[in-house]
Amino acid sequence: MARRRSSRTTKIQPAVERLVFTPKNGIGPASAGPGVVPGKGTYYIDLSQCASLVNRRFYRQGIQWAVASMRLSTSAKDTAGVEYIQSQPGKVTVSKLPSTWILSNSWEKSFRSWQRMINNATDESGMKSVKGKFLDFKVFMDDTHHTFGFSSNLLPEDHLGNVASAGQWQPAEFEIPDIGGSTTVTSYDIVAVGPNYPGPGASGKDAVSMVQGYADSRALPSPIDPNVPADANLNWMLALFNDGSEQDTEVIIDLENDGNNPPYPFEGDLAGTPDTMYPGGETQMPGLQIVARELMTGTTVGNQTYLKGGTFPCGLIRIDIENWDGTFGMLPEITIDLVPGAHRGYLCEPMTEM
Repeated sequence: MARRRSSRTTKIQPAVERLVFTPKNGIGPASAGPGVVPGKGTYYIDLSQCASLVNRRFYRQGIQWAVASMRLSTSAKDTAGVEYIQSQPGKVTVSKLPSTWILSNSWEKSFRSWQRMINNATDESGMKSVKGKFLDFKVFMDDTHHTFGFSSNLLPEDHLGNVASAGQWQPAEFEIPDIGGSTTVTSYDIVAVGPNYPGPGASGKDAVSMVQGYADSRALPSPIDPNVPADANLNWMLALFNDGSEQDTEVIIDLENDGNNPPYPFEGDLAGTPDTMYPGGETQMPGLQIVARELMTGTTVGNQTYLKGGTFPCGLIRIDIENWDGTFGMLPEITIDLVPGAHRGYLCEPMTEM
């Protein structure tokens, strides 16, 4: 007799597990310029956008994706159909948004502020119906991503080399009233890491930073913690026990000075740090978190460079390919394997649960 499926069993929906990309034009600091050297430069991948395209199903950007593995194939045929092997060493670096409580809290506080801005506007005007079904809080990884826009994102292809056509994938915006009692409002895009106001991006708008905005909104630690009395070493209770009192006094003096400051710099600390410093903000490690960094050489086995997987907040990935010689216009190929799971076919979790 066949066993009945338990009502508690979660059915994994069918979903495309492997995404393949061919970076055709380089952007950013690793490249001489867009289109100058094919396959050399900086590339961005938004897994939520890609999954939405290949499955014809809406995936919000506000989820953390699990990636099983990544691979960079550096051997292919040139325009004449001749096998070509990379002759000089190259380097590939994969980066992601930091997996830290700071990034998690920054995203949630920015998201809640964006939601509140929209709800206030629609509630006051009685126009809740104008909110689209696919309205979503989408952010850029960093300033370079903001500069080139979502239109530069790599999109997956099929076995014939046909690249998916993009649908609507628009960045979220903050409409911020200008300071000083002015009645004007300025629109800003949102970058996850780095400083506020890095300059106009592809949209022509400047941007505000999630992490820096979060850092600027929080109270600072006390410069001295614990804030002990200046005469703690003269405590009369210590004098009750004469044996070893001289040693104890030295211990108390040490305790007054050691371990009373956090192991990270912050504005107003005893070292005179001029500004608050959150990793991923303006002044402390303002870049992305490195996932993998590998060399590509002519002796690489099978011309396959395997890269570490992991969890990717917002499904955003940055890939930098350097020292690529670009002979014959040959292009590398990027393969990403996703993990099956209960979130519409994938192993994901909401950013609010990160």
